[in-house]
Amino acid sequence: MIAAQELHTEFQFPQETDTQLSSDTDVEDPDVKNAKLGKGKGGRKGKKAPGEKGKGGGAKGTGLGGVNGHHQENGMESMTLFEVVKMGKSATQSIVDDWIESYKNDRDIALLDLINFFIQCSGCKGAVSAEMFRHMQNSEIIRKMTEEFDEDSGDYPLTMAGPLWKKFKSSFCEFIGVLVRQCQYSIIYDEYMMDTVISLLTGLSDSQVRAFRHTSTLAAMKLMTALVNVALNLSINMDNTQRQYEAERNKVMAKRANDRLELLLQKRKELQENQDEIENMMNAIFKGVFVHRYRDAIAEVRAICIEEIGVWMKMYSDAFLNDSYLKYVGWTMHDKQGEVRLRCLTALQGLYYNRELNTRLELFTSRFKDRIVSMALDKEYDVAVQAIKLLTLVLHSSDEVLTAEDCESVYHLVYSAHRPVAVAAGEFLYKKLFSHRGPEEEGMPRRGRQSLNGNLIKTTVFFFLESELHEHGAYLVDSLWECAGELLKDWESMISLLLDEPMPGEEALTDHQETALIEIMLCAIRQACECHPPVGRGTGKRVLTAKEKKTQLDDRTRITEIFAVALPLLLAKYSVDAEKVTNLLQLPQFFDLEIYTTGRLEKHLDSLLRQIREVVEKHTETDVLEACSMTYHALCNEEFTIFNRVDIARSQLLDELVDKFTRLLEDFLLEGEEPDEDDAYQVLSTLKRITAFHNAHDLSKWDLFTSNYKLLNTGLQNGDMPEQIVVHAMQCTHYIILWHLAKVSEGSSTKVHTLFFVCKMNQMRAFCLMCQRYLTSVNTTVKEQAFTILCDALMIFSHQIVSSGREQLEALIYTPDSPLQAELLNFILDHVFIDQDDDNNSTDGQQDDEASKIEALHKRRNLLAAYCKLIIYNVVEMNTGADIFKQYMRYYNDYGDIIKETMSKTRQIDKIQCAKTLILSLQQLFNEMLSDLGCNFDRSSSSFCGIKELARRFSLTFGLDQLKTREAIAMLHKDGIEFAFKEPSPQGEGNPPLNLAFLDILSEFSSKLLRQDKKTVHLYLERFMTFQMALQREDCWLPLISYRNSLQAGGDDDTMSVISGYSSRSSSIRTKKAKPASTGKRKLPEAEESSSCSTDAVWMNQEQNVQTPVMMPSPHLTSTGLRDPKKMRPEESYMGVYAMTSEQQHQQLPPQQHHHQTPMDYNNLWPLEDVMMSSEDRLEDLNEGMDFDTMDIDLPPSKNRRERSELKPDYFDPSSIMDDSVGIGLSLRVQ
Repeated sequence: MIAAQELHTEFQFPQETDTQLSSDTDVEDPDVKNAKLGKGKGGRKGKKAPGEKGKGGGAKGTGLGGVNGHHQENGMESMTLFEVVKMGKSATQSIVDDWIESYKNDRDIALLDLINFFIQCSGCKGAVSAEMFRHMQNSEIIRKMTEEFDEDSGDYPLTMAGPLWKKFKSSFCEFIGVLVRQCQYSIIYDEYMMDTVISLLTGLSDSQVRAFRHTSTLAAMKLMTALVNVALNLSINMDNTQRQYEAERNKVMAKRANDRLELLLQKRKELQENQDEIENMMNAIFKGVFVHRYRDAIAEVRAICIEEIGVWMKMYSDAFLNDSYLKYVGWTMHDKQGEVRLRCLTALQGLYYNRELNTRLELFTSRFKDRIVSMALDKEYDVAVQAIKLLTLVLHSSDEVLTAEDCESVYHLVYSAHRPVAVAAGEFLYKKLFSHRGPEEEGMPRRGRQSLNGNLIKTTVFFFLESELHEHGAYLVDSLWECAGELLKDWESMISLLLDEPMPGEEALTDHQETALIEIMLCAIRQACECHPPVGRGTGKRVLTAKEKKTQLDDRTRITEIFAVALPLLLAKYSVDAEKVTNLLQLPQFFDLEIYTTGRLEKHLDSLLRQIREVVEKHTETDVLEACSMTYHALCNEEFTIFNRVDIARSQLLDELVDKFTRLLEDFLLEGEEPDEDDAYQVLSTLKRITAFHNAHDLSKWDLFTSNYKLLNTGLQNGDMPEQIVVHAMQCTHYIILWHLAKVSEGSSTKVHTLFFVCKMNQMRAFCLMCQRYLTSVNTTVKEQAFTILCDALMIFSHQIVSSGREQLEALIYTPDSPLQAELLNFILDHVFIDQDDDNNSTDGQQDDEASKIEALHKRRNLLAAYCKLIIYNVVEMNTGADIFKQYMRYYNDYGDIIKETMSKTRQIDKIQCAKTLILSLQQLFNEMLSDLGCNFDRSSSSFCGIKELARRFSLTFGLDQLKTREAIAMLHKDGIEFAFKEPSPQGEGNPPLNLAFLDILSEFSSKLLRQDKKTVHLYLERFMTFQMALQREDCWLPLISYRNSLQAGGDDDTMSVISGYSSRSSSIRTKKAKPASTGKRKLPEAEESSSCSTDAVWMNQEQNVQTPVMMPSPHLTSTGLRDPKKMRPEESYMGVYAMTSEQQHQQLPPQQHHHQTPMDYNNLWPLEDVMMSSEDRLEDLNEGMDFDTMDIDLPPSKNRRERSELKPDYFDPSSIMDDSVGIGLSLRVQ
């Protein structure tokens, strides 16, 4: 028996015994084996003295490779068990059979192979020898194997990447399972093999070496799973034997076979003994491995334990599915790692899926239901998905478990941007609201207003309205599509709910409900035709399978057939409702237009065109008009025969609109007095319709440019033009210019085309000048429209217009001059960088309305993004971005992402110019501070500290790679130094320069300089310093002193630079002691020294007004050491450097090193000790000596035996939960 208390940590490998294995093989049929159990049990109990040798001891061990010839045929006779499993070329069954045959020949040799198999699977290079196997304790063996680990690599087979190692893990697990299955009839009961294996795995699982602990835990858990399967089979056999015994005993005395009764009793006794031994083995693994490792410091180890205990509970629920084991899963649901929480949920799903087990889960559900509900909002999406699926199973098992609040917390996830979460929530919603049918619903029709689907569609509409997220109808439909696709495709029932009159006693849909139903119907049609998730959910379009393509075509055909008839009726009913009409007019975009001809539906097409015309005449809303325009665009497809019919209707409508606009405009502009409101409204409404159609249709043949330009010019001259007329006139003219550009791009080089080209080029320039003049308008809406159109025009007609072989368009390039750039920048500063309360765009007392504030912020963000695009694409000068960058800190919450992305893009274009722009923004802020506070400002003031913090943020954007930004940082320091000494002191000679405090701001960038560049920058600084300045120590000179110190010390920064540049070496030198350099100091070769000197000389001899980079890169990557490594004391190592401040380091340096620093080659840099090792070496395994609150594994009795009457304790009581202070087994990797 292997009880937990009997299984010592130190295992002593048993010596050979005289146990004679039964002649039967271990792979026979279970029924046959059960009949032979008596033969095997007799020889299993005996043990010989340690000094005796068994029969098998004299046989020469041939090892695995020489058994049965299986591997000899494949040329694997010299391979170890690990290599054979890793290769995966042989069937696991044959590998195990070979090992069993080897075990029968010589147990010690076979067990030694198995032990080395586990050792090698852990990635250890060493091997256990026969001498070690006989005479060493397990702690000594494990310690010896620990020393054999490869120090240069932390990888081991279970963590290595690649298909070979992924397959190895599955082969490893399969090998253990097959081994137990093949040995389940005799070998596992010989008190030798399983004792040895379990002792070995228990010892390895308690090792501080991660590889040992991970591999042995996986092996032990798989071994436990295999034993659970054996125990289950034993339980079944015991029940069968008991039933046979009862049946035989109940026979009359004349027919009763006493010898059969004795055989059955003996068999039951054998089975009971086997079951007791299996219980002891499982107890040993559970107490020795599981209860320690389910709280391991490594997430993978914890996940293995939870995954396997879920398998045990599902496989052998009579023994394991109780609160004593469920509590481990419940506790681990609070794990910090998502992988472990995920394994908990998948384990529980297997239990809740079986309804027969629900009664055993009642207590667990009541205690951990709230935790499962909260995991639906887990930060790990995979965990959230599985949590929702588990709640769906809980809901499926019982409707009373989850409260209304629990369900509502899942409902809103149908609007999640993460599609798997939304789909899982949609399935939960469908199960809760749509899957229950009452008896009265069984005889209802399938489709129509009175159908079952009609009621379910109403329920969907009610849910959509109650969620108060009306703009996310597409998300709701996508979430329900997989589970309720048939319901959402019941468009006949939807149309019936909208068009048919309600039956007597039936409650009709309200206006809001009809609007919601139309939106859901549109979203369902779009989902069926496009077959991809809505925008913002999903990674884009995927390739459809043949079946999906066929379904898509069938759905599109059915949609066309249904709505070609119903759409005109729906438009007629809701023609005055703008929101409903806008959604309905989008339906023709998804039609198969060929069906209008093949289905002889032309009369319905004419009816649709008449309804669209009426909608255009009735509405002036932009959304409705644009929907009408897009519908005409969808129907006017030259590939279909209906094109002529639709084109005629469109031309007639546009002719009337243009004629009406021309007539109204002439009257409107000819009036000498101020135009009345009716005339202005007529002009505006007609202009809106024309603008909406010009967006999707080419109206060039009507020559609308002249009319719109005249209208805009009159507005500038008189200044009394209604703002909406000006806005739409600008937009319409912008469309005219774009359609002209499209024609010019596709045209030929004829004389007529050249004249047209010149004419349109002049129109474009005249319109841009007109928009520039409107930037000074008093009306904010007009200025915003002019700014937006100008930014778009400048982008379209920039130098990039000639790309992709369009050199003929070079004359259209429009480059903004300096006044235009200044006006655009001033607009941004005046209308974007303002406080929320200063925004004058919100009217009617809506300043406090949260929705209006968000909309206004969104509009300002668009304006800023439009201007930043001009900077990024080099349309305007990059230095104009200085006024944008300086707002980074103040408006970080509103525009921080846009400004940061702009800085990143500009740095990619030109690192040096970007750096000059950043320092310019800091200089502008500094000058603004001087004008506000005066020259005698306090450097602790909020204004100065804000500028310094902004400089720190700018410094962080340069990243960690100092070589890539070397020249840019150098130029930044150069411009900063020149600015600091540019203006003399207003108080006369002897006082610090006016801008000297700027050096304090500039010091934030000193850490980004390489050591040799710091020296060069310092020399450049000394050019501006006098001898008296170097001697000053007053407070007013502190910026100069601190800046010089930042250029001279730099010990921390250089150390960090070296470590960051050579972090790849850290893994290989973690446990190695740093080797001192062989020489005290190293010198660069003469070529390098001359090169470095020449570099410094080049910079020192340049004039201050030079704008090119002044520091040339040195030929080789070099750095400077703080001190001689050989002379460095232990407390002065890099570990000590990290613990000291820069001032302390500077004080501890020898005096001569303040002025002279020895160059050192990076390539020969001595190894650095890993910072973390000093703390890791002090950690101890907190599991040692802990007593865990665990139970013995007690397999359930036979069904015919007396049931236990005592109640199980409540293992979910807080008092029974292990104290959180109990340490988790730590995982120190020994490299």
